[in-house]
Amino acid sequence: MAAQTMPGGVSQAFEVFETEATGHAGAWMNATRALDEACALDPKTKNLAYLAVLAALRLESGIPFHVALAKQCGATRGEVISAILLSLQPGGHDAIACLPAALRAYDAG
Repeated sequence: MAAQTMPGGVSQAFEVFETEATGHAGAWMNATRALDEACALDPKTKNLAYLAVLAALRLESGIPFHVALAKQCGATRGEVISAILLSLQPGGHDAIACLPAALRAYDAG
C-alpha cells in the first residue's frame, strides 16, 4: 500500500512529523539544509539523483515532492523517468513501483 501524499506533495507521515514533533522536525530540517549546502551537484542533478535513491529504496511517499523540486529545476519528464529507472540495477524490478507516482506528480504540476 502506497503512503498517502498531501496536495503539496509532502506525505501525510511527514506532515504529522512536522506538526507533532516540531523539535525533531526542526533538527531534521537544519541537517537537511546543511547537507544541501554541502552538496557539489547542481540542483537539477541533485534532485534527479535523489529520485533514483528514493526509487531504489522504494520510498514512494517522497516521490511527488522531489519530482516537483526536480521539475522546478528544469528536469524534463524523460529525465524524471530515467532517474527512476536508474534504480533498476541496484533496486531490482520492484523499484519501478515508484514510476507511476513520479509520472502522476510530474504531469500534475
